[in-house]
Amino acid sequence: MGAVADADSVPASAFEPVPHATPEPAEARWAAVASMALGVFGLVTAEFLPASLLTAMASDLRVSDGAAGQAVTVTALVAAVAAPSLPLLTRRIDRRLVMIAFTLLLVLSNVMSALAGSMATLLAARVLLGVALGGFWSMSAALAMRLVPASLFARAMSFILTGVSVATVCAAPIGAWMGDMWGWRSAFVAAGGISLVTLAVQLVALPALPPRDNPNLKVLGELLRRPPVRVALLAVLLVISGHFAGFTYIRPLMEQVTHLSVATITAVLLGYGVGGFFGNFVGGWIAGRSERQAIVAGGAVIAVLAAVLLVAGQSAAITAVAVTLWGFAFGAFPVGFQTWIVRAAPDQAEGAGGLLVAAFQIAIANGAIFGGLMVDHVGALGGPAFALAALTLGTLLTLRHGPRPAQA
Repeated sequence: MGAVADADSVPASAFEPVPHATPEPAEARWAAVASMALGVFGLVTAEFLPASLLTAMASDLRVSDGAAGQAVTVTALVAAVAAPSLPLLTRRIDRRLVMIAFTLLLVLSNVMSALAGSMATLLAARVLLGVALGGFWSMSAALAMRLVPASLFARAMSFILTGVSVATVCAAPIGAWMGDMWGWRSAFVAAGGISLVTLAVQLVALPALPPRDNPNLKVLGELLRRPPVRVALLAVLLVISGHFAGFTYIRPLMEQVTHLSVATITAVLLGYGVGGFFGNFVGGWIAGRSERQAIVAGGAVIAVLAAVLLVAGQSAAITAVAVTLWGFAFGAFPVGFQTWIVRAAPDQAEGAGGLLVAAFQIAIANGAIFGGLMVDHVGALGGPAFALAALTLGTLLTLRHGPRPAQA
């Protein structure tokens, strides 16, 4: 899910494995778990890079900032389709081969992005990334259950999702710095190197994982008929689209409204990443007590910060603080929504998780599309304007209809 939380902070109940008849592994395969963590790091790094390189990419490819932002949109839309469909389409193929295929797509995507001479080529590369991203997230928890005993499942997921936290801290600022030093393509060259290392480790570390489950569309349809599941997915669409409308177009705001240098933008994006790293832990702590409160708190804070940027985005100090706090507040969302969806459908946790990944990716696409339209038509403040509206609606929906302790 382009952006999920560090599972160290997730309540163990949110990651309880779904019971099945096949025996659990006798011992933990930590090298295989580490290879999946590397995969997460590579996928999330590639997903986040356009946000830190947007204006440079737009200038080089001779398109508007809003058009360049659709590199995020196409990845998210493809991942939204891939997440629920790939487990069905590959249900007879060894999962080791499937995961290696996803990493090969990641390598190819980074190479194509680095060599792209047109927006069409870049979008094709991002389509490949979307397939790998959606497929990986839809299967990661199920595969982790097969690599470690049930008692170590939460720890294994924590290890895998550490890749998200590291990518959140590193991808945007390092991408911006490399783009300034050697051009935006250099960041994708580096991402390609990471994906090659990941491929090598997975070839050595992943054991054979013959197909076990037999997923079908009937389960997904049944889940969508449950009101708690529908409310959770609608909240995701509103809240996450608002967040990504602001985040995807934050660089144009810092360049055109705040007038920051590239070095300062890099530092601010590093602040966003560090804020998100610690926000994962705090968000998880709150969600462990009430996922509704975690989502409401994060949504309310980001809505206020979006309003602050609309009013005082010309101030370098205010913008830097607002962007850092934005990253911190976002940490409440992935863990909060993960816990919500699992508790809404404890008997079909994997199917519900696939729907959650799809909803996240559709929301990311909506944020990039509508944020891009706003930026192209009203200027760089269009991103936070859309974020304010969507986050306010999503937060109010969660406040009124979100899960309460008696429902958990």
